[in-house]
Amino acid sequence: MKITKLTTYIVPPRWLFLKVETDEGIVGWGEPVVEGRALTVQAAVHELEDYLIGKDPFLIEDHWTVMYRGGFYRGGAVHMSAISGIDQALWDIKGKALGQPIHSLLGGQLRDRIKVYSWIGGDRPSDVANNAKEVVARGFKAIKLNGCEEMQIVDTNEKVEKAVETIAAIREAIGPHIGIGVDFHGRVHKPMAKVLAKELDPYKLMFIEEPVLSENKEALRDIVNHTSTPIALGERLFSRWDFKQVLSDGYVDIIQPDLSHAGGITECRKIAAMAEAYDVALAPHCPLGPIALAACLQVDAVSYNAFIQEQSLGIHYNKGNDILDYISNKEVFQYADGFVSIPQGPGLGIEVDETYVIERAKEGHRWRNPIWRHADGSFAEW
Repeated sequence: MKITKLTTYIVPPRWLFLKVETDEGIVGWGEPVVEGRALTVQAAVHELEDYLIGKDPFLIEDHWTVMYRGGFYRGGAVHMSAISGIDQALWDIKGKALGQPIHSLLGGQLRDRIKVYSWIGGDRPSDVANNAKEVVARGFKAIKLNGCEEMQIVDTNEKVEKAVETIAAIREAIGPHIGIGVDFHGRVHKPMAKVLAKELDPYKLMFIEEPVLSENKEALRDIVNHTSTPIALGERLFSRWDFKQVLSDGYVDIIQPDLSHAGGITECRKIAAMAEAYDVALAPHCPLGPIALAACLQVDAVSYNAFIQEQSLGIHYNKGNDILDYISNKEVFQYADGFVSIPQGPGLGIEVDETYVIERAKEGHRWRNPIWRHADGSFAEW
């Protein structure tokens, strides 16, 4: 079997899909994207295409190595996201050719399902609390929300009180046993992160995510001394080398590699194993589409330390299209009692509706991050 063609599709709401074709008619799908940089990653995929055409798609480890090490400059969001989508597609091809789900080829599943959480939003604490109750009523056992608005490096107690008020309202609304993940989204710098972490401790959170930007990870040393809440981080780390110091420093309790950013199934499997050796949990980042989610579930299936999976069904980003729109076997993501089943079909286990993908690619997207500014006019982290 030989790789014959790579085709990319930029589709709403903010995704990039990749189809890899072979001379035996078996195709694989991947989701290589950086949110807000889809066109750049698309170009990177087609630069890597030059090497892949004519190659055996089964030699995934070798292709990954060449795609990563074969350029003098390597790593980073764009390069690793391009590799990620290609890697997902190659595993999809291999699983389909052998009639096996990818997790079977990785040693076999050690769980039948995994807990998922749902994003919630709202402009006021009462709105957020009501949205949280609605999600819990649908069966979710865990939720996640952005923990605060933009926050300067040193900000006011009013901002802290507003964030705490929101979390307090949610905890009261949904009771003591529903998991709450609070995402600081890298909006908070070390001085205020220490304050917020301490103030939120009484609400027994499931985790605090990205309390500081990944490039400021040394600040975690001080933040962990102000809270007993587990610290989660990793959506902006792109390889096992990026995770190496985070794990060895010992300040992170949960890692969140993104299978569309951190080297795909091949690399995230290794990152998960590294984390297990440090007794660190795995919760893959995935506010993306159905291909990315299917890839995450393959790694969740074989990773002992995986405990929860992000998924984007109904997330506020998904305007116009949602994750089930692009697949024919919509029942594959079976949500029940706060869990999602591990797909059992060959490859990724999903059937991409290519006709619909092509139709929506005619519209495409140019999604961009919001640009925020503080009251003094300076740039604010989103």
